[in-house]
Amino acid sequence: MMARFSLGRIVGTPGALAALAEAGKNPVEFLWRHISGDWGDVDDEDQQANEQSLLDDSRILSAYKLSTGERLWIITEADRSSTTLLLPSEY
Repeated sequence: MMARFSLGRIVGTPGALAALAEAGKNPVEFLWRHISGDWGDVDDEDQQANEQSLLDDSRILSAYKLSTGERLWIITEADRSSTTLLLPSEY
């Protein structure tokens, strides 16, 4: 896998970290998917928006469903200064 963009500073909300722990998952697995262009469970429009974001430096959003049924979002800011792991309810 090759990184397609920079993550910047990586942060996680308490809810996202708790959900990952409950699912027995390491956040690195999802960060690698995100940075390699596996956008997860987003619709076609969001997939296309992410691909365009690689060209015009706008925000990138990935969404993954954990084994517990909880959804995890990963958002990389437009300036690539930071990437946040969060739950949709924390947005």
